Amino acid sequence: MSAQPLLTLALSKGRIFEETLPLLKAAGIEVTEDPERSRKLILPTTQPQVRVVLVRATDVPTYVQYGAADLGVAGKDVLLEHGGQGLYQPLDLRIARCRMSVAARADFDYAQAVRQGSRIRVATKYTTVARQHFADKGVHVDLIKLYGSMELAPLTGLADAIVDLVSTGSTLKANHLVEVEKIMDISSRLVVNQAALKLKREPLADLIDRLSLAIER
Repeated sequence: MSAQPLLTLALSKGRIFEETLPLLKAAGIEVTEDPERSRKLILPTTQPQVRVVLVRATDVPTYVQYGAADLGVAGKDVLLEHGGQGLYQPLDLRIARCRMSVAARADFDYAQAVRQGSRIRVATKYTTVARQHFADKGVHVDLIKLYGSMELAPLTGLADAIVDLVSTGSTLKANHLVEVEKIMDISSRLVVNQAALKLKREPLADLIDRLSLAIER
């Protein structure tokens, strides 16, 4: 009897990791070390043929695309920015839910600026999504790529508005910003390397089925 192939699952620390754990548990897989306490970047699980690699959220699609991980969990926002090349996306895991929105200072009349055809400066790390959104609406924007706290951009005059993820809206409120437009709902997806899908078809199909059942519970 041939040995089961090793499956490598790429996860990012934080909310996605925490919300993926119950789904994995329901699928019969438990991570045996706490990433917040361990310094390891590769974590074992209760299934000897499944391991977890910890990477930055924005790197998950890249690890999966190039086969360094067989599958991973990534937010729809990250996948849209990445482009999703070479990735099979079989499941919306319905976790880490939030929305991508346009926000501006409370004293900035965004609707009027759009109506007048003004050129709006928008700060975001989601330049691909933002560019498409404003192009579809026929709104003229100058996009400013930022990696840090977006909320600071309108407060310092760097930008008129931001495109960012919003969960509760409390961070916007604390910084005197208002949500002026929802672009889309965001949740996390299971992504699978297409070559692994052929080479490790049985164990991957089994895991996808088990995760699918876990989502429906």
